[in-house]
Amino acid sequence: MARAATTSDAFNAIAEPQRRDILALLRAGERPVTDLARELGMSQPRASKHLRVLREVGLVRDRKAGKQRLYGLDARGLRPVHEWVGGFERFWNGSFDRLDAYVQELKQARQEE
Repeated sequence: MARAATTSDAFNAIAEPQRRDILALLRAGERPVTDLARELGMSQPRASKHLRVLREVGLVRDRKAGKQRLYGLDARGLRPVHEWVGGFERFWNGSFDRLDAYVQELKQARQEE
């Protein structure tokens, strides 16, 4: 089965570890592509390619600032990922709550001995 294009949605875009690294760097604020490339140890054209993909799926925005272009995080594009992961978060929270209740029962039983 053919793999979906990486520009089709946020899930495919963030499947690439270097794109996740770019998003993590952009949490701190806007940065030019040269800074991102240097920080991640990649060429400027490679960083630009990743930024284009992230921009096309709505995870990154850009603006001109003098002679350079600044890239910033647009976290609204992560909403589908957040909602999907939320289901697993509810699962794990429920599991931890049950585990905590069990541990409390064990402590109570030990105290009663």
